[in-house]
Amino acid sequence: MLPVSGPPAIARGVFGDGFDLACVYADLLATVGVDRGLIGPRETDRLWDRHLLNSAVVEETVGPAATVVDVGSGAGLPGIPLALVRPDLRVTLLEPMQRRCVFLHEVVARLGLEGRVTVIRGRAPDIATTVEGHKFDVAVARALAPLERLGAMLVPMLEPGGVMLALRGARVVEELSVARGELDAQGWREVDVVKCGVGRLSEPTTVLRAVYTASEPGRRQGSGKTREARRGREAQRARGHSRST
Repeated sequence: MLPVSGPPAIARGVFGDGFDLACVYADLLATVGVDRGLIGPRETDRLWDRHLLNSAVVEETVGPAATVVDVGSGAGLPGIPLALVRPDLRVTLLEPMQRRCVFLHEVVARLGLEGRVTVIRGRAPDIATTVEGHKFDVAVARALAPLERLGAMLVPMLEPGGVMLALRGARVVEELSVARGELDAQGWREVDVVKCGVGRLSEPTTVLRAVYTASEPGRRQGSGKTREARRGREAQRARGHSRST
């Protein structure tokens, strides 16, 4: 097993009072996480830059005392770093795989995050609300699905005014150019690409941010059923035209 690199100097400033717990989390990822196949062995020397700090700076886009769901949390990224850097947040880690959920429960207990971090096994949008029955203020996802699919998954989990934060790679602008129409049809507004950690990280985190607004009555919805119905109507019109000629 490759050893985990020590935290860079900036890590203490980013995590503040949560720095010591962030170090414990990094060690858990590099040991238990690698042993259980949640983190690749080659990732241990870049856990801080590529995973922990990259996730933690997303807090710049999260409002105070927000309820946050980390969809497809995996090994707890970005949800655990967000909870460490922002004690005011209430974070739900949503993960469908049992072995990952076991690890997440162990991490939450080891870091003493019970009470403000919850682990739920399930998939979005099947699990659409928190355990208290309320929808979330913010949904975060890290390279989980194409943007149009991700938008459709997250809509049922957010109240109007809720925010999607999708951590993406260098091709996000190209992705958005393809998905923008579908996101608009789903009710996403104020869609923009933002950089988190500018001036703090050598490579800032790229985040697609969008605000969910319930669609106006009669507005086209970007669901698969709608597209199928539209294709069906077009086919019927084509058959009618064929019979008339």
